[in-house]
Amino acid sequence: MSLWLVPCSLLLACLLVASPRWRRVKAAVFCAWLLSLALWWLVDRLSGDGINAATLYHLQTGLKGAGIAEFRNVIAVFVVFSLLAMASLLLLRVRRFRMRRHGGWLSAAFAVTFVAAVVGSPLFADGLRLYRATLPTDVTAVSAEYAIPHVPVERARNIVWIYGESLERTYLDPQVFPDLMPHLSRLAGQAADFRGIASPEGSGWTIAGLVSSMCGVPLTTARGDENAMGRMGRFLPGAYCLGDYLKQQGYRLHFSGGADASFAAKGSFLASHGFDRIKERSYYEQAGVAREHFSDWGIHDDVLLDDVFEDFLTLSARGTPFMLTTLTMDTHHPAGHLPVSCKGERYESRHGDVGLLNALKCTDRLISSLVEKIRNSPYAQDTLIVIASDHLAMPNDLSSVLADMPRENLLLMLAPDLPAGQIDRGGSTLDTGATVLQMLHPQLTALGFGRSLLADPPRDGASLAAREGDASRYRPYLGYARQLWMGRDTGTLRMDGDHVVVGDQQIRPPVMLEYDKTWNISSIVLEDAPRQFMRDPDNVLAYVDRCTAFEDALPLGEWCALLVDRNNDLKLYADADLARGVKIDTPLEASNEPRPRPRRPLTLSIESRRMLAGQYQVRLRPQRLPSHPFWLEAVSADGKVIHAREWVNVAPGAGDQIRLPMWLDTAVDDLVIRAWLDYTEEMPLEGIAMTRVSGRPRS
Repeated sequence: MSLWLVPCSLLLACLLVASPRWRRVKAAVFCAWLLSLALWWLVDRLSGDGINAATLYHLQTGLKGAGIAEFRNVIAVFVVFSLLAMASLLLLRVRRFRMRRHGGWLSAAFAVTFVAAVVGSPLFADGLRLYRATLPTDVTAVSAEYAIPHVPVERARNIVWIYGESLERTYLDPQVFPDLMPHLSRLAGQAADFRGIASPEGSGWTIAGLVSSMCGVPLTTARGDENAMGRMGRFLPGAYCLGDYLKQQGYRLHFSGGADASFAAKGSFLASHGFDRIKERSYYEQAGVAREHFSDWGIHDDVLLDDVFEDFLTLSARGTPFMLTTLTMDTHHPAGHLPVSCKGERYESRHGDVGLLNALKCTDRLISSLVEKIRNSPYAQDTLIVIASDHLAMPNDLSSVLADMPRENLLLMLAPDLPAGQIDRGGSTLDTGATVLQMLHPQLTALGFGRSLLADPPRDGASLAAREGDASRYRPYLGYARQLWMGRDTGTLRMDGDHVVVGDQQIRPPVMLEYDKTWNISSIVLEDAPRQFMRDPDNVLAYVDRCTAFEDALPLGEWCALLVDRNNDLKLYADADLARGVKIDTPLEASNEPRPRPRRPLTLSIESRRMLAGQYQVRLRPQRLPSHPFWLEAVSADGKVIHAREWVNVAPGAGDQIRLPMWLDTAVDDLVIRAWLDYTEEMPLEGIAMTRVSGRPRS
């Protein structure tokens, strides 16, 4: 964080105290500023790169499965910073230095200093970087470079791919870390040892490292928030990855990882691109592995890699070609972990007693042991072994040491017929999958934007563009990768069950799609879509939701799509049209109707008691009524079964109670009462009552 922010913050504090004019506003702004700096510091300690694409990605996919407890010290410091930031509000009580006569220019000086502090802060720099990265870009210049392999494999080798968590090649430096990783250093001398492997933008965290190496494309967070994977049916459906190719060639694909596969949607990526079986934390928990073999992140590497070898023997004996992929966990930042089999592992270093160094030494032994067992097995002749880091190390207990070293990812390949030696083509993790492909057929030298590091130096590809260091040269690759979330044909909306199908993607509504003037999707909004829908479109906005979000009369159907063009002409399509498919590029007829304000469902009450079949009266007493009419519904817990629906017309003197008649054909365990309200309104309740009127069938 810039050191000059300290004098700026002190100057802001002095200017706040110096004048009573606008003191509450200035105090609130100053406090919010300090809190934002504290938050940036926390994110930077986790990502090592401030607020970046990885930050946005994890905000969308959630943190389920993350070992948050590993960062308790960092979080504790953040809490202290936050308390100090809020304590700045106490400056309001300082009166000694206030000057009444110069309040105007002092307030102006506060505003100027605040703007200068913001513009010079890392927050502003990160925001500008993310904004530039998500700007629409012409991808036609790189479209022809995207390669999909079509030639069948010449030699169907088995592949064992070992990803070492944050296990960059930098740790093999004998000058800085003497004898830290002797076993992997020995294997590097026997392998094709690829040097200078970088992590360009979109490949610098675990799921991004997997995507870049297996698909040859960077992982992007798109404009809007389409990476909210809980709402997206498929992960990068437009991408053609190594798993997709191998699956077509008759391979079986297995993945074993110690962490939760739902974290960062890793399991969704693997399942979407050919993997038959995914073993992860829950698998080992259900298998009865003792608690001592788990850390906050997941199962330790000793148990994991022993199980991987058993899977290797089983898969090899079947005679069907396979790719067995594993991802270790014990070298995860910030301090690493020691499994049971390494409890006595210690690395004596001039850097002190650093737990991560002990974890690295242990992982060196465990990975090399797995490799040697495979090489000594009867199946070694047909097996290609890949040892790779998923990404460069993030902030950890050795960050100060790594900062002074040239950083590079680890990439080793071992096969009986692969000559040993160092290969330095200046590639990146994007090129790994293409390099593996060439080990299966000499003509397969490209995958996505990746290029084989065994072939002649590439004349194109994302790694070459990234190495040139020009962001504008690399940006089209990010733009192309962004489009892979939806696939190619995105000009038609169609409902399939409770998902809207757009191109190759299935999305659970509500969703807003914005189309540019060339009929490509320029943004997707899954969160706060009703509010975002009120902005004027550059070309066409399409909003898909329940029909009750748009209609005041009896709904035309269950699902509706509202289209609005740049002339504010609009048309509403319902179930029948959406089942056939609605073309977005069809001109809308001129319309004088005002644009409706889409409603969003707000849960008022959840009745968890069992309710028998029969007639009921639901009575609600709101603390205050909304100003707009709304739909009131009683629905099943999943929102799919509508038991009752009533239009509530808010009018003066309407009374302070709302009644909803409801008939239940069958008994219901969980009933949700919700209201479809304007996105600006809430409706807190003072009470709710549900009375069973009759159990007799309706006439």
